[in-house]
Amino acid sequence: MALAALTLEGRAAGLAVLGALAVLAIARSVCSVTYKDVLGKTVSKSRRGTATGTASTIGAAAVLTYGGLLSLGLIDRMSIVTTGLFLAGGLWVAAALLFTTLKEEPGSTEGGGNPIQSFKDNFSLLAEDKQLRRFILTRGLLISTALAPPFMVALGTDKDQAGRMFGGLGLLVIASAGAGLVSSYVWGRLADRSSRKVLILTAAAATIALAATLGLHLTGLLEQIWALPLVLFGLMIAYQGVRLGRSTHLVDMASQETRAAYTALSNTIIGGLLVLGGGFSLVAEYAGNATVIGLLAVMSALAIPAAFGLAEVQQDSD
Repeated sequence: MALAALTLEGRAAGLAVLGALAVLAIARSVCSVTYKDVLGKTVSKSRRGTATGTASTIGAAAVLTYGGLLSLGLIDRMSIVTTGLFLAGGLWVAAALLFTTLKEEPGSTEGGGNPIQSFKDNFSLLAEDKQLRRFILTRGLLISTALAPPFMVALGTDKDQAGRMFGGLGLLVIASAGAGLVSSYVWGRLADRSSRKVLILTAAAATIALAATLGLHLTGLLEQIWALPLVLFGLMIAYQGVRLGRSTHLVDMASQETRAAYTALSNTIIGGLLVLGGGFSLVAEYAGNATVIGLLAVMSALAIPAAFGLAEVQQDSD
């Protein structure tokens, strides 16, 4: 993507970036499956949330600096973006090298299988495991925390000049990174005790943040300089908790034999829901951003009773 941005223009640049983004998305999906499998085989149950939370905190500190540069506009925007892309690529390579040094316990050893049969077998897990269905339902409702930020930024900048949208992007990055910095380690520690309670708390926090956004909008206060950063920060704290809670819960809920299948199945279903989530853009076009935020607040609220039905998987033996 960085090379395309530097060497191509117009349609060619756009197609090249989109193609590279598709590769990145597939790679991240595979990483999500294998990372959770490796995490379960290299880190004990009582430390998995802490390990992930610590990593998220370190990453957030670096991203916070990047978001500040995006917002302040002190450096040429293209330079900031391309430098960030080159740096991100380097970090992926570094991560690959680090993963080669891990001592991984043996997992499933029966060898490869028919992909179609494996696909059917994975989906049959939904019928067999009630807790897996409950987890996917909870995670599906909590995609509201991932979908909401752009609509919040759009709602808070509706009457501003279009040029401020880039500043809104920087604000979103800062809110996300700042929330990760102050909360990821705490969420990780809590998830090691009860990932179920983390999901309940984060669902409630997201509901409050989205409801507050609507309240500030209706009272005309959302355009105040402090309002949008405040509710964005609150929502992103909830989002960080959702990420830590769902990741830890899935790894601890599954056995060593089913962990990869559970992750792949969950990611596939959630990926489909995120694609359908693009329909919220149509809702925003015809009914307004406030309506979308209201719908997402309802989804977050429904995730609370859904999460209450999850088992306390940290109390089980590994």
